[in-house]
Amino acid sequence: MAKGYIHSVESMGLVDGPGIRYVVFMQGCRMRCRFCHNPDTWQLNTGTLTEPQELFQKILRFRPYFESSGGGVTFSGGEPLLQPAFLTDMLRLCKDAGIHTAIDTAGGAEGDFSEILELADLLLLDIKHTDAEKYQFLTGCSMEAYENFIPQLYEHPVDLWLRAVIVPGIHDHLDYIREVWAAAKALPRVKKIELLPYHTLGVNKYKTLGIPYPLEGVPPMERRRVQRWQDTLNRALIAE
Repeated sequence: MAKGYIHSVESMGLVDGPGIRYVVFMQGCRMRCRFCHNPDTWQLNTGTLTEPQELFQKILRFRPYFESSGGGVTFSGGEPLLQPAFLTDMLRLCKDAGIHTAIDTAGGAEGDFSEILELADLLLLDIKHTDAEKYQFLTGCSMEAYENFIPQLYEHPVDLWLRAVIVPGIHDHLDYIREVWAAAKALPRVKKIELLPYHTLGVNKYKTLGIPYPLEGVPPMERRRVQRWQDTLNRALIAE
């Protein structure tokens, strides 16, 4: 089995899929999102090098807690798809044990992820922007990897939750909310849309790492406004 680099884990996650989740934050990301709150996960091949069986045994200790809530395990990051061999082994261990799995990804890696998409139960797909130029501005990357990843979703039965961070002055207008809706309509098996209000909880991490904060002065997004948009989108999704 392939070893993987792990940044950290959260044993009682409540916002990364259904129910209570054991969240594995995997190390490494090629994007440099201006609104990222985990810059400490960016560097590749750092963190704690971990055997799949070692991590799986830790997961099993929390199984009674997350399964009683209808939860499971979520692989987040960073970008989990940058460590496909380790992710595949972890998904297979969980599947063989009957544990629900989710992957939180921006589709920010190149490759054939057929086996991963066959094993996972749920994909939390983060869209950074629907416009190529604004996507590049926000992430420091082109949309190429994301656009190459999307067709693979049509070939495998994994369910999707579509996620979008809403940053004041960038995403917080009805035209963009309509674009998110269009993106959801164009994707297969979208079960839920999550609009995530931009927050500034990661600012201190940038200071600790000595990295200038890209959105200095941008206030947190108003939660109630985002919630209203999210409720409207999900009502429309249910009505489809």
